[in-house]
Amino acid sequence: MSHPDTAPVVACPQCRRPVRWTTENRFRPFCSERCKLVDLGQWANEGYRIPAEHGPDGDAQRDERS
Repeated sequence: MSHPDTAPVVACPQCRRPVRWTTENRFRPFCSERCKLVDLGQWANEGYRIPAEHGPDGDAQRDERS
């Protein structure tokens, strides 16, 4: 268990507020349940996507070495 005074501080991925990375923070890496649920909603609505280059037929191009 990490001591709160020595625990690293990270930015909440959603709101960027500083958050201590401790076992007591049940929402880590988020600062709150709200930020955790907002992030989950982004995933559920496919808000996080990796951009892909599309070829002439509209399909993502594949690496020809594989």
